[in-house]
Amino acid sequence: MAVATSDSILARSLITDRRSTNFGLKNEVCRGKVVPCRAGGKVKGKGKGRVEVKAAVQIGGLEEVKKAKEEMGLDVVSEEELREKGFLGMRKTKLVCTIGPACCSPQDLEKLALGGMNVARLNMCHNTRDWHRDVIKKINQLNEEKGFCVSVMIDTEGSQIHVLDHGAPSSVKAEEGSTWLFTAQKLEGSPPFTIQANYEGFSEGIEVGDELVIDGGMASFQVIEKVGNDLRCKCTDSGLFLPRAKFSFWRNGKLVARNSELPTLSKKDWADIEFGVSEGVDFIALSFVNDADPVRQLKNYLYMRSTRVLAKVESLESLQKLKEIVEASDGIMVARGDLGVEIPYEQIPTVQEEITRVCREMNKPVIVASQLLESMVEYPTPTRAEVADVSEAVRQYADALMLSGESAIGPYGQKALSILQMASSRMELWSREENRQSILHQRRLGVSLPDRIAEQICNCAVEMANNLGVDAIFVYTKHGQMASLLSRNRPYPPIFAFTSDNGTRMALNLQWGVIPLLVELSDDDMEANISTTIELIRRKGLLKPGDVVMVVSDLTPTHINSTAFQSIQVKTVV
Repeated sequence: MAVATSDSILARSLITDRRSTNFGLKNEVCRGKVVPCRAGGKVKGKGKGRVEVKAAVQIGGLEEVKKAKEEMGLDVVSEEELREKGFLGMRKTKLVCTIGPACCSPQDLEKLALGGMNVARLNMCHNTRDWHRDVIKKINQLNEEKGFCVSVMIDTEGSQIHVLDHGAPSSVKAEEGSTWLFTAQKLEGSPPFTIQANYEGFSEGIEVGDELVIDGGMASFQVIEKVGNDLRCKCTDSGLFLPRAKFSFWRNGKLVARNSELPTLSKKDWADIEFGVSEGVDFIALSFVNDADPVRQLKNYLYMRSTRVLAKVESLESLQKLKEIVEASDGIMVARGDLGVEIPYEQIPTVQEEITRVCREMNKPVIVASQLLESMVEYPTPTRAEVADVSEAVRQYADALMLSGESAIGPYGQKALSILQMASSRMELWSREENRQSILHQRRLGVSLPDRIAEQICNCAVEMANNLGVDAIFVYTKHGQMASLLSRNRPYPPIFAFTSDNGTRMALNLQWGVIPLLVELSDDDMEANISTTIELIRRKGLLKPGDVVMVVSDLTPTHINSTAFQSIQVKTVV
């Protein structure tokens, strides 16, 4: 079979030195039309060197493509969605599911993967390492044997000062008016109405009359007696008490400050991290990050590994140092449950939108988490307010939405996932019609000349793709940088990211609108990469004559070490 390029725009920047350039793409001819594409202003520097930008229109010209040795690395869910809905109908918001006792069997994991789960989250607060190892093994088997592409994330427990446990393997219902003992003493088994704190000084500074809040409001208690370090409390708001629950104290409507010198990363956290690395997890989410230091510490530890580090924003301190935390991390999780304990409820919507905006400006993926469909922990249908909350997160262009207890312990996890999928797809369509992505203030990220050029090319490529109405964007990338920059601009068409690095593929699984594919790529023959991948997709019946794709690349030829190859092409399949 052959692939023809009917109409093609080619803009290549050949960087032959680091001297100053004037870089801009002017009006280019495409399919008989003149299309404006602005690539930014001048690039300042020393000397009079410049980047050579060439534009050419190629019409016709059949290229024979060799038969691929291996099948294209497109996961089965994306392939089925593309067949059913077409390019522009593909969901772009990624979905994260917390795995727990309600969904840890091979059958349940497969159903979640078929339902659109992009990332499986394992909360290290719960279950044993053997249990987590078994779940990771099952997910890897699904990926390898059944063609899924599900990444794995572990979530560290964080400082022990925040954790309580009732000793039972599942949740316990706390009824209003019941009296409970909170103690740091080591307990045998799970005595009724008794809760063990994991930190001996958990009650320091706490007074009779203070309020104890479980998991951001799942249940509430009032301190009625203090005996040594133990607290006797009466339940004032009934609710579910999960194993390894987090808690906080309030006094007169204000959070009680906790004086603790415990590090963000405990000994248990480091042991869990070593476990995750040995099991090849793709993401590690750090709990209770108050500044950028623990993020940098972990990233230094993971140097030369493909595991990405996410920081959970769940405290007032993390909000005060938000930009430095975002800059240091590979992504952010907005843990609204714990965050809602530390700031007034009415501030949560604006804080969520601000975190999402900052992450997008700084080109870091952001997950909106906690209580998205909380009622579905017990009931088969969500409230209309919960669906509106999900839709608002999608409208804000969050990269991903996350289920917690809904999937981990609830009996309706698969239905909750389908609701996320349907709500996000519908809101994406509405947002595209409203053309909202133009409101993003483009913050310049690149420092070096090649990085600045790559950033401008991606900004320009998305504008061209939207103006031309292309069906898809193909990006060929080694480390995922240009795929991420394209995603940052939230284009109308989906982004197919071809990479030969599996770590890059699994990391891109969290990026908005990116469908990552693992393929063998040539560093020296870009046209062969394009022709081969287009032919692979067309041979599966996913590309048809008349489809238009935009092609972007950041691959660097190995035989010319000082030259970066960056290009934009528009190709029509015939």
